Amino acid sequence: MDCKIFSIVNQKGGVGKTTTTINLAAFLSEMGKRVLLVDFDPQANATSGVGLKPDEINVSIYHLLVGGAGLDEVLCPTPFERLHILPSNRDLAGAEVELVSIEDRESRLRAVLTPLKEYYDYIIIDCPPSLGLLTLNALVASDKALIPVQCEYFALEGIAGLVGTLTMIKNYHNPDLEISGIILTMYDQRTTLNRQVVDNTRRFFKDLVFETVIPRNIRLSEAPSHGLPIALYSPESAGAEAYYQLAMEVIHRE
Repeated sequence: MDCKIFSIVNQKGGVGKTTTTINLAAFLSEMGKRVLLVDFDPQANATSGVGLKPDEINVSIYHLLVGGAGLDEVLCPTPFERLHILPSNRDLAGAEVELVSIEDRESRLRAVLTPLKEYYDYIIIDCPPSLGLLTLNALVASDKALIPVQCEYFALEGIAGLVGTLTMIKNYHNPDLEISGIILTMYDQRTTLNRQVVDNTRRFFKDLVFETVIPRNIRLSEAPSHGLPIALYSPESAGAEAYYQLAMEVIHRE
């Protein structure tokens, strides 16, 4: 199969973006796919979420962006045989400023990832919770955008604005960019509000919304502190089952 590059994107923090990135990548690799995880967030939560220590990383995705390192110096293994990561650390925060003066600043990540496409089936990028130059780089490099959305009152409002931004990036920077889908996260079936958000999102965005809904699950919350994806930390949990189903759905949609 041709390599597909996905950005996991939402300008709002706390929606399960990094949790989705880590666990989708892990389950795709468990299903036999060759997967590259790109931590493009200076908070480096995806890096620590697969067991690496950002403070101990000397060369990161930042150094690839600004031309200070080679791929072989940055690429790291993970606990999964077919899952590799380009890790992040706090250095990446400086890239927003440094890239402003660089030619083709919005396509630096695409230049980094293009030679890697022959080695992977999926490249999955964890974007920062903002729509700055880093996120723009991720979307210019991507074939697809995946949008995780927390099941809460203002969810629809946020998605509509983000879809508008993605359309603008498609028109001006990356004509191949498509929205793969909207992933509803942190769902609590006991609350009427959560059920209403799911119903309203499906009614408004129809087939864009994934069938799989990610539940609010204590095991999912605990896993990052152990540096493990849910597939290793608690494979029998409801959170693990949901991300397994999501990975299946992503494959089938492609």
